[in-house]
Amino acid sequence: MLVLLGFAMIAVFMVLIMTKKLTPVLALIIVPTIFGLFAGAGLGIGSMVMDSMKSMTSTAALLMFAIVYFGLMIDVGLFDPLVKFILRKLGNDPAKVVLGTAILAAAVSLDGDGSTTFILTTAAMLPVYLRLKMSPVVLTCVAGLANGTMNILPWGGPTARAATALKVDVNDVFVPMVPSLIAGLVVVFVFSWLLGLQERNRLRATAPEIWGDVADAGDVFDGGTHRGGTGTRGGSGVVVLERTETLVDLADTGLTATALDPHRKTLRPKLFWFNLGLTVAVMVMLVANLVPLPYVFMVGSAIALLVNFPKVREQGAQLVAHAPSIVAVVSMVMAAAVLTGVLNGTGMVKEMSAWLVHIIPAEMGPFMAVITGLLSIPMTFFMSNDAFYFGVLPVLSETAAHYGISGAEMARASITGQPFHLQSPLVPAILLLVSLAKVELGDHHKKVLWRTAVISVVMLAVGMLTGAIGIG
Repeated sequence: MLVLLGFAMIAVFMVLIMTKKLTPVLALIIVPTIFGLFAGAGLGIGSMVMDSMKSMTSTAALLMFAIVYFGLMIDVGLFDPLVKFILRKLGNDPAKVVLGTAILAAAVSLDGDGSTTFILTTAAMLPVYLRLKMSPVVLTCVAGLANGTMNILPWGGPTARAATALKVDVNDVFVPMVPSLIAGLVVVFVFSWLLGLQERNRLRATAPEIWGDVADAGDVFDGGTHRGGTGTRGGSGVVVLERTETLVDLADTGLTATALDPHRKTLRPKLFWFNLGLTVAVMVMLVANLVPLPYVFMVGSAIALLVNFPKVREQGAQLVAHAPSIVAVVSMVMAAAVLTGVLNGTGMVKEMSAWLVHIIPAEMGPFMAVITGLLSIPMTFFMSNDAFYFGVLPVLSETAAHYGISGAEMARASITGQPFHLQSPLVPAILLLVSLAKVELGDHHKKVLWRTAVISVVMLAVGMLTGAIGIG
């Protein structure tokens, strides 16, 4: 019964948010509560949720003050020069912008922290997407793909957990999976380019005004030359544009009275170098991990507010301005505690894991590594990495040992589901990403889930081809 209720709860939750019948916050609260009561939790469900929520408080504080800090930096114009630089380097071609987003997210993911990756990627690229009228969902999708794929790095967490759970050396797990990681990144970049091409075609049809009156809507995507509002025609008869900075200025005119208004009152150009130095210091503290991350952003936000907006009224106005984003992400983190509390408190996770292990036929034993890789895709989505790697993987590995499959091979197979895992609503970093980009979680899932599943399968297949994941 618990197995049935557990899978049904996950399915109902996903359907409700993807069809937009409920907001993620309401779905995270209502659906687990109903299923938890059916599972016999009774009045004890409150204690389950509170125990789970205790572990969420530091995450909620981190996300809250990270939003305040980077929202403030966007308001004061810290990232405006970076946006124009990116536009000049990438041009105004959405395909190049999306591919650039994937490369940036993959590079920043080298630090092993999803929250940092999404903060930096969103801060750098979201203004570009908004100026070019590109969909922020594409940004969250591409960032999620890149970070999820890079999450198998030894210092990222899952690989270390798998190695620890099965008592094998972490290098023995990761190094043979490097070809799989490279293959996964190639698929990420292919998906990114295709998404960029889709955005290019959409903008040709729906947003010609962003390119001014220099040419027809599609001409801007063809590279080339443009001078003083006129174009030159190539042999194909297509108007070719030259100076992207002209187009950047034209794009600015469509952002009046928005958070990216080039004439907004919150701009602080004289404090640019101070704000840059403060942001670099915050990033160094994030990577060094010398003090808790929530405290880093608390202090950073306080200093930034005090220096940029010395008047109490201005400080209050800034906090109020970013309140909607704060409420959205913090409420979602707190609501996620209901889902995790019910899953763990009622024993659903444990029973679901045991059921999956027991339904594997004996004749499938030699394929346990492959089966583990496939199971890691959905299982790490609806349970924490700790629950999967320390609760489920050892049981699967013990069974696989009877067929000559080593613990290292099982560990390698188990990390191939990480691209999919990173999109779970139980992962705070993904909640931060969609909140910073002001994207609905359901919209993000529609675009990202099947793509991450493909990447996971490709990584598993390459692992099999290279011998990193064997068959007993």
